[in-house]
Amino acid sequence: PNISLCEDKSIFTTQFKDMIVDANISVIVECMGGEEPARTYILEALVAGRSVVTSNKEVFAKHWPVFQEAARKTGAGLYFEATVAGGIPVIRTLTHSMQGNNIESVMGIINGTTNYILTAMTEDGRAFEDVLWEAQQKGYAEFDPTADVEGYDAMYKISILAALAFHKRVPIEMVLREGITKVTALDICYARELGYMIKLLAIAKMKNNKIEVRVHPTMLPQAHPLSSVRGSFNAVFIHGQNVDDIMLYGRGAGSLPTASAMVSDILIACTTAEHRYPLPDAREKVDFEDDWESEYYLHMSVVDRPGVLARIAGVFAKYQVSIASVIQKGQDIEGMAHLVFITHKANEKSFNLAVEEISALPEVGEILGRLRVED
Repeated sequence: PNISLCEDKSIFTTQFKDMIVDANISVIVECMGGEEPARTYILEALVAGRSVVTSNKEVFAKHWPVFQEAARKTGAGLYFEATVAGGIPVIRTLTHSMQGNNIESVMGIINGTTNYILTAMTEDGRAFEDVLWEAQQKGYAEFDPTADVEGYDAMYKISILAALAFHKRVPIEMVLREGITKVTALDICYARELGYMIKLLAIAKMKNNKIEVRVHPTMLPQAHPLSSVRGSFNAVFIHGQNVDDIMLYGRGAGSLPTASAMVSDILIACTTAEHRYPLPDAREKVDFEDDWESEYYLHMSVVDRPGVLARIAGVFAKYQVSIASVIQKGQDIEGMAHLVFITHKANEKSFNLAVEEISALPEVGEILGRLRVED
């Protein structure tokens, strides 16, 4: 009776079916990552009436409608707190604590690797490649960092958060995704000069019964609470109709924060008589917005001669993009001047058309940076 679990080798197995046929097992925990075989195992467990606790944001974001339907049929529990923001209880906040609100927006730093990289670039003035290498050496970034630096990880997470916040299914295919690989030290320098910080943000908003959902590098005012989130920490900023603004902050990754969330789910799964299913009906029609309003940052090199700024301003005006501020830097080693613009709010499609026409002007050398600005 005093034999520890680790010494009793009979409880270990390499065969998933052994857990399915064992009537003493009521909760199965999946934290293997990736889409397969995780999808198959989760579905088999739910069909067999076993509750599932998962930390796998990729498989959950892609397949939760099938999982939830299977769980409903057998009465099994489906728990996924650890899929988003590690040990930060953002899932339970949305599903339990904010039910008295119509949530209008969710915006957050939900990938610790990219926040570590951007923090180091901002504070030390270093290049992306140099900081990425350091992050890999410290274990913050994988050998293949694509999922983090190209925004896939944050895309999966905001898909889950948006579904919970707006009670609509938000497929990952509807998330605009841009990574941080094109953010330069010069962009960060100009952003700071203009009073902003650059963060990889995951953003979901509900406006006029349409959902906009996107992941991309974003300029935030330095006074915004998310601007102070440094290193590998995460934070989620939620705006509710009644509660106004709240922010959840903490360690969004790592073995212990993730384990904290999973143990919490295990305890709830084991002590709940009737499980809840907080995700929406995936069959309901959803309208998505692809022409949202935003302010924009644009950095370009131009021929340094009179009239260039006027021509560029004329193109902006043609597409109803109003300029909020502009700074001009001296000539670079190739004799080109640098112009940096911040616009007032404009529609995404209009801004893109304006940039396309501006880039074709003979006086414009190269578009060196473009970022969305959140206020």
